[in-house]
Order: sequence, then structure tokens, then C-alpha cells
Amino acid sequence: MIPAVASFQAILVTQEAGQTGAALTRLDRSDLPPGEVLIRIAYSSLNYKDGLAVTCKPGVIRKYPMVPGIDFAGVVEESSSSAFQAGEPVVVTGCGTSETMWGGYSQFARIDAQYVIPLPPSLTLKQAMAIGTAGFTAMQSLLALERHGLQPGAQVLITGAAGGVGSTAIAILTKLGYKVAASTGRPEHHDYLRRLGASEIIDRAALAAPSKKPLDPERWTAAIDSV
Repeated sequence: MIPAVASFQAILVTQEAGQTGAALTRLDRSDLPPGEVLIRIAYSSLNYKDGLAVTCKPGVIRKYPMVPGIDFAGVVEESSSSAFQAGEPVVVTGCGTSETMWGGYSQFARIDAQYVIPLPPSLTLKQAMAIGTAGFTAMQSLLALERHGLQPGAQVLITGAAGGVGSTAIAILTKLGYKVAASTGRPEHHDYLRRLGASEIIDRAALAAPSKKPLDPERWTAAIDSV
């Protein structure tokens, strides 16, 4: 049993007199927002939105002060909900953390049970955050396409291919038998995208260029447009 702690460290973003700042801060448990489940955080991931939040760029955080980090994985420390018990490994993602609710760049989080997901038995906490929100988004995108009839063997375009969602989507689709065209504006990542399974690399400028015809021929069955 890990001993209970009264204080912990977190990255806290504050805004005063129109000035926004981020710092590693020591907080008490009483500083945490209300919630049914207290989680001792083991891992979080780094997404584009997290980069904006910790560098105090506008557009992500809607409520201050804020602990950024849009996802996290950890172990339940305390729970007033019957849905979770102390010691249970869990994941939190896709619920407004780092926007209106404190997120994962902390040693502890307190959040309502409706936002907490039991860790799948096949994954470790570290693996869950290696996949992270980017991987979760990529898989959700594919599932949505398959609900609309997409089947293995189809040609699929992925934009922003070198990013988290894009690169994970390439790996998933290739593994499942799809043919992937990867669009990127970063030629230094072409070899990386091919190793993931992309059968075609398309410069993003080619997609952005205006068409010379009223109607171009169909090239792909579907697209995951992470851009």
C-alpha cells in the first residue's frame, strides 16, 4: 500500500490581471476540485492542446486556475462511488480535462465517476497513455468509418499524418488491411510514415491547391482529416 500524502506537485496555469503563467506548484489535497474519485496519477500524454495549455496560449483553457493534461492513467486512491474501489487501475480521457476540469499534469486528480474508465486488462497504465487521446481518437475515427460501410482493402487518406492521431491511424489501418495515403508537409518524416505502413505519401500543398476541373476523379474511399 502506497502511503497517503497530504500535498503533491502539479503544473498549475493561472491568470491574473490578464497575464497567464504556468509553474510546477505544490498543492494540498484540499485544493483539488470536488469529485467522487481520487486518483493517484501514474502517466499522462502530451498532445498539441497540452502544448498550447502549458505555454499559456489561448484557446484551450476556459477556466482558471487549471491543471492541464487532457488525459491520465492511474490508480484509485479513494472513491465515494460504488463503481470504483481503491486500488483499481483507471483511465480518464475525452471529457473536458485541461479545458474546464483539472487534468493529468499532476500527481493526483479528483473527478466524478462518470468520466473514469476501468483500465482494460490487456493494457498497463503506461501503455494506455502511450496510446493516449491521440490513439483513442484515431480508433474512434476508423470505427465511425466502418459503421458507414468502410471495409479493409479500401484506400484511405490521412491528413496530418506525422502527428499523433495521423501516425496512429496509419498503423491501425495498415494492420487491419487498409491502403493508406499519408498527407504531410514535413518531408523529413516520409521514411517514418512508410515504416508505419503508408503506401503513398502526398504533400499537403497538393491537397490545398485549387482544382483545375469542376469535378476531380475520386481517389480515396474515405479520409481521416486530423488537420
